[in-house]
Amino acid sequence: MTRKPSPSTPKPQGLLRSSAIYSALTLVSRFMGLARDLVITSRLGASGVIAADAYYTALTFPNLFRRMFVEGAFSAAFVPDYSKRLAKDGPEAADRFASDALASMVALTVAITLVCQLAMPWLMYAYSYGYVANPAKFKLAVVLTQITMPYLPCMVIAGLFAGVLTARGRFIIYGFYPTILNVVMLAAVLPQKDPTRAAYAASIGVIVAGVGQAALCWWGARMTGARIHPRHLKLTPDMRMLARRMVPGVIASSVTQINLFISAILASQVAGMRVWLSIAERFYQLPLSLVGVAIGVALLPRLSTALQKTDHAEAQATMDQAVVFGLALTLPAAAALMAMPGYLVDGFFARGAFTHGDAANSAALLFHYGWGLPAFVLIKILQPAFFSRGDTRTPMNFALISVAVNIGLGVALFYTIGFPGIALATSAASWITVLQMVARLWRRKTWRPSARAAGKMIRVGLACLALGAALALTSHFRPAVEAPFAAVRLGPFHAKEITVLLVCLAGAALYPALLFAFGGVTPAEARAALRRNKGDPAPTATDLS
Repeated sequence: MTRKPSPSTPKPQGLLRSSAIYSALTLVSRFMGLARDLVITSRLGASGVIAADAYYTALTFPNLFRRMFVEGAFSAAFVPDYSKRLAKDGPEAADRFASDALASMVALTVAITLVCQLAMPWLMYAYSYGYVANPAKFKLAVVLTQITMPYLPCMVIAGLFAGVLTARGRFIIYGFYPTILNVVMLAAVLPQKDPTRAAYAASIGVIVAGVGQAALCWWGARMTGARIHPRHLKLTPDMRMLARRMVPGVIASSVTQINLFISAILASQVAGMRVWLSIAERFYQLPLSLVGVAIGVALLPRLSTALQKTDHAEAQATMDQAVVFGLALTLPAAAALMAMPGYLVDGFFARGAFTHGDAANSAALLFHYGWGLPAFVLIKILQPAFFSRGDTRTPMNFALISVAVNIGLGVALFYTIGFPGIALATSAASWITVLQMVARLWRRKTWRPSARAAGKMIRVGLACLALGAALALTSHFRPAVEAPFAAVRLGPFHAKEITVLLVCLAGAALYPALLFAFGGVTPAEARAALRRNKGDPAPTATDLS
């Protein structure tokens, strides 16, 4: 007799279909984030306003720790253990484990927050030594960062309850709760006219949003039946094991964020550069989240299941499919970022205090992040090939090498070719990590692209070259493209905003035709990837990290 799954057991999903809810809600969150940044940059500007650099500095510290602990290693270590206890020992035992984990992680992040707040003037000397020459900017950066640091424990609470939700098969709140930050910050900044007041309002909005996000995830978990309560801090054997599993994962999962953090240290020497970096990051983070993370939703559990069955053919096919579809969805974004970075940044952001010069400088960074984007995504796709075999140390070692390369190359290029060298170094370091991963998988005979997969990668690349050429021509003839819309006004949007949006939509429509024409992916393969497969295991938040 076949046992029916419990109501809390998530249904099986296909490689791409399993991430549909998460990806759709992430798309909403990213577009809300774009709207938030449009408003904030128009209020704060960049190179000419000290509040702009100070505010973007204030976001860096809590975001770095959040991405390292909450979105990466903690989810990867916590959710599988919680899921196993939920299935094997029942909800009560799983919730006791989650309560202990909550107490441990809150204690850790509260301690980090207090230390950072108390030591912030000294930390700021190290992180933003370029601000020392401007005492007003330095002081404002210290105060705003002290305000935003409590966002970290809020995110730990939200992240844990979000992990509980995904383990119980509930993905909507997991995908939705980041949107609260964008809504609250928009509401805080819109009424402000003075840049300094806007920076304070946005920083306070971060804390308000963090409390709201934690409360929403707690409520959602409680509605599923989870009973997770604060407990006395106890370093049980389970918690020590959780900590040991997190350490390599913190480093391996955070290589891109650590590299960006290092880039920001150098950026403190150039007025406005942290704003330029943040705007460039906004563009490449959208495809990185929607592609790298979304494919990871289904890849790790499918690989793990295939390995448990010693089905190496299935593991090979799964990796081939993930890499081909990852490149098919990432390379067109990379082509766009490289073909028309100036058109994108100027079209969307050049308004108010954010000048055309600021847009040009951000575009110079975006170009180099564009050719690094496929590497950022491939790291997300290749890591499960190690993690599914219980190997977290190899990706950690590669991450350490990447950081060393980024520091050395970044410093050398920054003082030779200028600030674009920072983005160039980050992208180069990420590609070195990819090459190391592929070489190690090849030598171990863990994964070698099949001839068919290699051929498809080449065809995808050709389709994206054609797309990039078309977009580059459009950018070159931008005045002619904008001319028919010179008198058009749609609320706050003028010709440049309207045309850059139309060009993006046209590129999105052209690319599938090019992809099918070159044979990179056939319509049948696209439908098969989105189709639900009965044998696929359910995704967990581990795969969303």
